[in-house]
Amino acid sequence: MFLRPEFVAPRLRGSFGREYHWAEETPSTMRLLPPDAGHGAVAVAEHQTEGRGRLGRVWVDEAGTGLALSVALHPPPPVARWPELTLVAGRAVAAAIGDRATIKPPNDVLVEGRKAAGILAEASERVVLGIGVNVGAAPWPGAGFVDADRLELLVGILAELEIGYDAWLRDR
Repeated sequence: MFLRPEFVAPRLRGSFGREYHWAEETPSTMRLLPPDAGHGAVAVAEHQTEGRGRLGRVWVDEAGTGLALSVALHPPPPVARWPELTLVAGRAVAAAIGDRATIKPPNDVLVEGRKAAGILAEASERVVLGIGVNVGAAPWPGAGFVDADRLELLVGILAELEIGYDAWLRDR
């Protein structure tokens, strides 16, 4: 099932994802978010052709099996604290996956010791968190994946990210 807005919106549990941008295919969900996207806006694509990870690595996904999304955040200064949001996102993804997920800092989520998800944060006047999760299958030998419903996983990640972001704000 495609993660179209009409399927996602009724399932959301918080404010993240209420502004929702979707494409069947895009070069990158980070570029799918418009420059004026509000705090908590989400971009989701069924397939991205130029997905990337840290250090210029390629993030490979298979159309309809992976979960590729980006979330726009507008955190307050100081900017020096913004890199912490990568770990906030990692915790959110791990919590949405469940007990079998662990975090490998700074930006990987492992399932049974294999990388199943990655987070890439880009900052300018805002922070955009790019999140990729292998769902249902591993795109390369040795990779991990999550055996989950993509809609439920997306909704869980957004709910956990909002909770984690709010806690991050309080703890500053």
